[in-house]
Amino acid sequence: MFYRIIFATCLLVSQLAWAGGLEYHMRVDGLACPYCAYGVEKKLKAIDGVKSVEVDLDQGLVMVQTRDDLQLSDQQLQQLFQDAGFTYRSKTVQPLP
Repeated sequence: MFYRIIFATCLLVSQLAWAGGLEYHMRVDGLACPYCAYGVEKKLKAIDGVKSVEVDLDQGLVMVQTRDDLQLSDQQLQQLFQDAGFTYRSKTVQPLP
């Protein structure tokens, strides 16, 4: 019984720590293959505070979920995508529930 209480408490705390956050939708030119997507995902996941990255190659869209306290600037994103060989166009940001 004691272990169940500890497990439930740890689970609740971990869920609260990841609750909320921001979701970025970024338009990027030049994403053509799964290898391109992997390279972009790797660079974005290296940023502390990035929870998840999803790439839609057909639409040239990169979706990133972050913690509330992480703000990705246009300048930072432009440099990141340029270093990866792609062209950053724009972003939209919305809060996660």
